[in-house]
This record gives sequence, C-alpha cells and structure tokens, in this order.
Amino acid sequence: MRYVALWLSLAGTVVCVALAFLADGFLWPALVFAALVALGAWDLVQPRHSLRRNYPILAHIRFALEMVRPEIRQYFLESDTDGVPFNRSKRAVAYQRAKGALDKRPFGTQLDVYGAGFEWINHSLAPRRIEGHDFRVRVGGEACRQPYDLSLFNISAMSFGALSANAIRALNRGARLGGFAHDTGEGGYSRHHKEFGGDIIWEIGSGYFGCRNEDGSFAPRRFVEEAADPQVKMIEIKLSQGAKPGHGGVLPGAKVSAEIAAARGVPAGVDCISPAAHSAFRTPIELMRFIAELRELGGGKPVGFKLCIGHPWEFMAICKAMLETGVRPDFIVIDGAEGGTGAAPLEFVDHVGTPLREGVVFAHNCLVGAGLRDAVRLGASGRIVTGFDIARILALGADWCNAARGFMFALGCIQSQSCHTDRCPTGVATQSRSRQRALVVPDKAERVHHFHASTLAALGELVGAAGLGHPEELRPAHILRRLSPTEVRSFAELYPALAPGELLRGGGGERYARLWAQADPGSFAALPVRSAA
Repeated sequence: MRYVALWLSLAGTVVCVALAFLADGFLWPALVFAALVALGAWDLVQPRHSLRRNYPILAHIRFALEMVRPEIRQYFLESDTDGVPFNRSKRAVAYQRAKGALDKRPFGTQLDVYGAGFEWINHSLAPRRIEGHDFRVRVGGEACRQPYDLSLFNISAMSFGALSANAIRALNRGARLGGFAHDTGEGGYSRHHKEFGGDIIWEIGSGYFGCRNEDGSFAPRRFVEEAADPQVKMIEIKLSQGAKPGHGGVLPGAKVSAEIAAARGVPAGVDCISPAAHSAFRTPIELMRFIAELRELGGGKPVGFKLCIGHPWEFMAICKAMLETGVRPDFIVIDGAEGGTGAAPLEFVDHVGTPLREGVVFAHNCLVGAGLRDAVRLGASGRIVTGFDIARILALGADWCNAARGFMFALGCIQSQSCHTDRCPTGVATQSRSRQRALVVPDKAERVHHFHASTLAALGELVGAAGLGHPEELRPAHILRRLSPTEVRSFAELYPALAPGELLRGGGGERYARLWAQADPGSFAALPVRSAA
C-alpha cells in the first residue's frame, strides 16, 4: 500500500501509451503518468526525506499541506508540559535546526503571555557575549578513576529494538560528530551502537541485557567484557522510566530477532521480559554496594542511576544509604513522568510518576539537605527540546539534560504514534527492513549533529542575554512563571530551596522533616512516624 501511487502511475502510463496507438488524446495523460513514475522513482532513491522513500508520490501531499501550515495550524495544536498551547513550534524548531535551516520566525510570540503557565527568562541590560557553546560538566567523584567530561545536552535512553538499527546508527554517528553522549537504553549495547564510535552511556535495566546469565540474573563477567570497551564512558542503572515507572516490559518472542537477541544476551524467538524490579539488590544499602561493585568491575568509570521520583521517602532512603555506606553514585538522572515511550499502558503514561520539575527540585533539595550535592552530579530528562527547556531545568538544579524526543525529530520522526505497531512511516521506530531503509544514516547523522549544536548555541544566547557567562550560573530566580493574569512568581519563590546539611540538622520544614524520618536505608518501605498528637 505504501507504493500504491507509484504502481497506479506505472499502470496508467502503460495503459495510456497502449491507448495512444489506438486513438488520439492519450499522449498527454501518458506523459503525466510517466512524470509521476519518474517522481516516484526519484523518491525511492533520494537520501534526504524518509517519508518520500517510504511513500513515493504520496508524501508530496503532506509537504504541500505543510507549505500552507499557517492556514491549517488549528489542526496541529499540541500542548507544552504545562498545557500551554503552541502550534508544534518545538517540533518545527527541532526539524529546522536539524536541517541547518533558519529557525527564526516573524510576528513575535505565538503564546498567550497573559495566560497562566507562561514562562520566561529575564534578560539583562548588560548582556554578555559567550564564545563557543561546547558546554560540559565533569562527571566522576572521588572513587571514580575515569571521569568523563559530559556535554550539557545528550541523547536520552532509547533501546535498539524500540528504535531501528538505522536510527541507532544515525544517532551514534551524530554523537560522534558532535562530541556528545548516546545512552543505549536498557535494550543492550548493540553492534549498531559500536559501529561509529560515538561516546556511550550504557544503561543497565532490571533485565541486565548484555550482562545477564541465562536465568536473567546479573553476570559480572559479561559486564566486565562490555564495560571495558573505551567507547563506554558512563554506566547507568535504570531503576525506573518516567513514562512507565514501576512497570516491567515484555518484547514478544516473535519480535526477538537474532540481531536483537545478540544485543540483549537472550535466546532468539523467546519472550524477552524486563522485570519491574532488580534482582541484584533489594534495599538502598544494597544498591550502593551494587554501584561500588559496578564501578570496580568497570575500571573506575562513572556509575550512577536513573529514576522517576515516586514515594519520596525512597529517594531519601537512598541518600541515607550513601551516608551510611560512604558510597556515592557519580551521578543521578531524574526522569520526568512526561517523558516518552514506545508503548505503555494508558494509566501509567498519564497518571504514574512525578513530573520532571518537581522531581529535579526534590532530588536536588534532598542531596543539598543531606550534604551530598557536591559529590553527586544531577541529570534530567523528560520532554526537553529547546534551549529554553534546558535553561529552565538547569536553573532548578540539574547539571545537564538528556533528550529523546528532540533527537527523534532530528531523525525525521513525525509523531505518527505508530511506534508500537512496527509500521513507523519514517523508519525510526520499526524493525521492518523495508521501512527502515528510508532512514539514510549519513544524512540523518548530520541532522542529529546540527540539532545538538544549534540547540546549545541557542542556550548560550539565552544565558548571555541574561548577563551570565555560563549555563552553570543559572538559578531559580532567573526564570519566572505567570500564575494568573495579575500574578507572577519566580522559580525561587515557587520552589523553596534547602540549605546545605539542613536535613541532617532536623530542618527542612514539616514535609521534608517528616519524610526524612520515614526513610530507612535498610529498606524501601517507609518507617512509621509518630503523630504530633
């Protein structure tokens, strides 16, 4: 069906040519059909547009509609994290920056600046010019022997299996071109991640794919073999994913090809199960010991974990475990509930997990209040696409950001929402070889590189406009939010900060003090707390 327009054009050409020998008047229709056949043939071989490669001739209908998008934009309205309407501006900006096209627009803001939820960064009358935009943060604490200078903007976790081989290859080649990191996702460190040598953050989930025994338990020997690869720069333990925290996954056996089986270290053709919880540890203290073990087995590379904040006392219990054991993760990544996924139950997508901002603020405050913040770097992921998205979350306490959605846009994703059907029209989220051939790796890798560089350049311009010299200088007071037509608050007012060591002194306010009292480093369960009565 993808090639129906091409086949019909070819058939029309043959019929009209035959009829032209029998009667007058069929030559021009034959030429029209022949021109369509030529167009469809060019669509199949050109490297720039995935949709045209997968839908020859038909794709031009979409492009024609996009040319008049100001007139049809009401059909494409989406919502930002806070429900602020915008006519797919983030997706459009990602496309334009990925292509190296002009990302400016006329007629000012398209947002309702007086509506609740509108946010902005205050500028300075003494703006600064920032030379370069290769912003980095060093990840690696005292126990780390191979610290890594991580870009402030990196590719978030997306597994081979969820994404096509060509998508993984293009992302990693783009990361190599731009000198930033590519998170493997929990699906394993595949040969497609290795082909172009881009820096890797190896994510290890509860299935231990790529470092597991036949019974699904963690296999230290296999871990050592993969972690020794110099391409692996950081190791990330996935505790939960923002889009479906607390939920395991199953890849049906029919989709576990020999290639995916090799990447995950599982039998081909057998259901691939990701348990909801890890088997290598059961308590916060055991998690710290597992982190120390992985750091030693990995040759001293940075080791941390990713989670979506759930029960707040559980994260505080992890902080207490750091204090009790003396083990510090080199980094923690906070995944927001608004983050994307290839497939998840509706209730989990919409109603489970803490949104990114609240999660980052809480984790930052806990680490500061426990006197741990200087030893642990904090990353953030969850619907981050633009330079302002990065600035906003850095101001709340994050050290760097990861993005999945924006880099998928750079690959050509059009949000058809068919990821779970294996019929992705652009070859990004499919294992169909005929569909993923539409994604030309060298072309899309350049777009990934351009998107990364252009977004960080935009971040640099924002920071300079605010009178700052580096993104690390961003603070909550720099970002403001409208609560109503007559009320505005800065993030410093909306998100109160704890003082260093405040939790250890019994402070932090009633909520933080109560949660801290509930936290047990020996268990993820909450301790009973006596009521004031």
